[in-house]
Amino acid sequence: MLRIDKLSVWYGPTEVLRDVSFSVEQGSIVALLGGNGAGKTTLLKSLSGLLVPTRGSVLFEGKPIAGRDPRDIVIAGISQVPQGRFVWPSMSVRDNLLLGAITRKPSADIDADMDRICEIFPRLKEKIARPAGSMSGGEQQMVAIGRALMARPKMLLMDEPSHGLSPVMVEALVAAIAGINRDGMTILLIEQNVGVAAALAGPTHVLANGEIAMTTTGERVANDPAVLRSYLGR
Repeated sequence: MLRIDKLSVWYGPTEVLRDVSFSVEQGSIVALLGGNGAGKTTLLKSLSGLLVPTRGSVLFEGKPIAGRDPRDIVIAGISQVPQGRFVWPSMSVRDNLLLGAITRKPSADIDADMDRICEIFPRLKEKIARPAGSMSGGEQQMVAIGRALMARPKMLLMDEPSHGLSPVMVEALVAAIAGINRDGMTILLIEQNVGVAAALAGPTHVLANGEIAMTTTGERVANDPAVLRSYLGR
């Protein structure tokens, strides 16, 4: 579904990503792990149109998307759940979710999709009229995921969804992401939390200093102390 080939990105004189190559098959969860400064967020920005790669290619369903307008990439079927959630704090949960459907034509299906998101995250149904900024970090993450789903994507890019959440909330989030995947959603998961990758992902790539340092599985990374020390600084 998604193929990244020899992708490189520079910030001024600094090469942040160097010849990064991997693919994401339809229906899978693929994890990209790495410590701070490894280049994970830069990669996601390149996939979602917020950065233009210096060289290399990105194909989504066989069509090039590198350098395309972010709106066009959303319409093509890729939605991003950003690190830090970035909900609109003064707007209601409902209105935040509706923002995710801004590229869609108005229809009754939008209400049906919102009902489905409230089934995935019952807390949102309970607080649908409340300002999103009044909710906990975990609840705001639910809003961010729901907002991305409202675009009806074929693929989700998730940037450290467990960041800053309590262990209980991380467990609930992992269960929700697994359920979304079982319903057919393809997911590229960017994480520092190795436990989340181990619980969710199949193919797992470790990014270090802007390069793919190794390719393995989430389970193997979580149980290999040498890998954790060498590539994740743990």
